[in-house]
Amino acid sequence: MEARRNNPQHLTAILGWLHRFFDAVATWVSQLSWWKFFLFALLALVAGKILQDELFSGGGEEVVVRNDKKLHKKEPESSILIDDSGIRFNPRPKDKRGAAVVPEPPVPGEAPAAPAVPAPPKGSAAVRAASGEEVHIALPPQIGEELSNAIEAAVDDAAEAKVSRYHKQASTWFKSFVSLLVIALFATKALMGGKKRAEAQTQSANAAVERESMQRQLSEAKMQMMQAQVEPHFLFNTLASVEYLIQTDPPRASAMQRSLIQYLRAVLPQMRDNAVVTNLGREVDMVTAYLNLLKMRMEERLTVDMQIPEQLRSAAFPPMMLQSMVENAIKHGLECKPEGGTLKIIAEVAGGKLRVIVADNGVGFGVVPSDGTGLGLPTIRERLKLLHGDAGQLHIAANSPSGVIATVEVPYQVSK
Repeated sequence: MEARRNNPQHLTAILGWLHRFFDAVATWVSQLSWWKFFLFALLALVAGKILQDELFSGGGEEVVVRNDKKLHKKEPESSILIDDSGIRFNPRPKDKRGAAVVPEPPVPGEAPAAPAVPAPPKGSAAVRAASGEEVHIALPPQIGEELSNAIEAAVDDAAEAKVSRYHKQASTWFKSFVSLLVIALFATKALMGGKKRAEAQTQSANAAVERESMQRQLSEAKMQMMQAQVEPHFLFNTLASVEYLIQTDPPRASAMQRSLIQYLRAVLPQMRDNAVVTNLGREVDMVTAYLNLLKMRMEERLTVDMQIPEQLRSAAFPPMMLQSMVENAIKHGLECKPEGGTLKIIAEVAGGKLRVIVADNGVGFGVVPSDGTGLGLPTIRERLKLLHGDAGQLHIAANSPSGVIATVEVPYQVSK
């Protein structure tokens, strides 16, 4: 009973193994190009031909039969010996059951038993054969030797013919097996190649979609993190300036407080919004509030030149990116310059792309080391690549006579 229960399991395991093997072979064949497949088929046929010749051709082998000038042919009923003196025949008479009868030697003192049938003439070959005695047919030596050689040659020819038939049959089966194998692989590639290729393309497309989705999620997470960041150093300095001006210049402290409220009103919606792309007008309003606060701190040391056409305010632009560019220009170019300088913000469309330029005439890029705020230019490049691929670019160049020009290019689209 246990064996009967295990048989279906073994059969299922064998069928499963055969299915996996066939699927692996079909996948491998379908992945080959046609010229590679035909090359493989040609090599398989050549290798099969070589193996066929080596295994089944006989290779010049000779069937060796031991020959001691005697041919012994043992049979249950008799034995025949052919030598140079002639033919010797030693019959063994059978009893009623068909078994050979071996004559018993006569008992001493007793007369031999008389034959039950009339005996032929004494001394004849028939009498000697019937009585189990050896029969010797004398032949001339030359004829006996020729007869012995002829029988041996016949036996050799029969053995060689049998081996040759076996080799020919095995060779035919082997050749047929190799041919059928190649034909089966060809049919598998022709019939299942399209299916396997479609499955491979589907898997590749699913993997690409999954990678793109993961990259998009990563991009959105990074941008949400950047949107949630408000420069602590900037806020603390602004609040400290407000507190100082309350004691020394209350009207100016009130104006700075209003500018801070305006800036936070522009920034907080960006922090709560999870949009990947916003419009340029919204970014410009936020940067304007930020620059108003800075102008109250830097006073005449900061001059702002804003050139944003009204029709470009609806253009799509990544959130917080313009803010990052302006912060870099202030912190690394103008704020560290004793006499200050001018900050220009320009927007234009060229070649189907929106180009936003932030230029300053400060000390120059790289003169003042970064304090690691996390809103630097490398992050801008990474965001542009995630959002637009090669279509989004950040270019950094030196300004004349001093300062830096940072240019962001993105595909021109109207924000929804």
